[in-house]
Amino acid sequence: MKKIFLMGRSESGKTSLTQALKGEKLHYVKTQYTNTDDDTIDSPGEYAESKHFSVGLACFSFEADVVAIVQAADEPFNLFGANCHSFIMRPLIGIITKIDSPYANIPMVRQWLINAGCERIFMINNVTREGIDELLEYLSDDLEPMTLEQAQFKQSIGLNEWDPLPEGVEYPKEIASFDR
Repeated sequence: MKKIFLMGRSESGKTSLTQALKGEKLHYVKTQYTNTDDDTIDSPGEYAESKHFSVGLACFSFEADVVAIVQAADEPFNLFGANCHSFIMRPLIGIITKIDSPYANIPMVRQWLINAGCERIFMINNVTREGIDELLEYLSDDLEPMTLEQAQFKQSIGLNEWDPLPEGVEYPKEIASFDR
């Protein structure tokens, strides 16, 4: 299971999402500090809302396999600028929560996440668990183990280490196998 790092504005649904992913009953908890367990890293919304703390988001991202920007469908504004994925060396996904809100503007929030550089966007309702199974399926696909040399090779041809090799491209023979 991939470890996911959740970042977003206060009250965007990050902690409720963590509870839903674990199959727990939803209950309000104000995240006061970064919580981490085997599969999730849940950060306080203040980290994304303050220039002073936002550098912590980049630091915590190194502990995860995938980074998720969590935005409620009824958010009045966007905290994350275009191409913010450039400082995150992990796959970046978007998660839209509160999709049942009467004030939801899903097309606008989806565009914000696309502009930020999210590779994939999930629509989630933490209460009804709509979309949770799809997100869990994505997280259950383990990343292929690779050596440092294999990662460096991918980078040398302009790929991220999580990107598949293009059709017809193979690792050089001396780094082709992975020995644990």
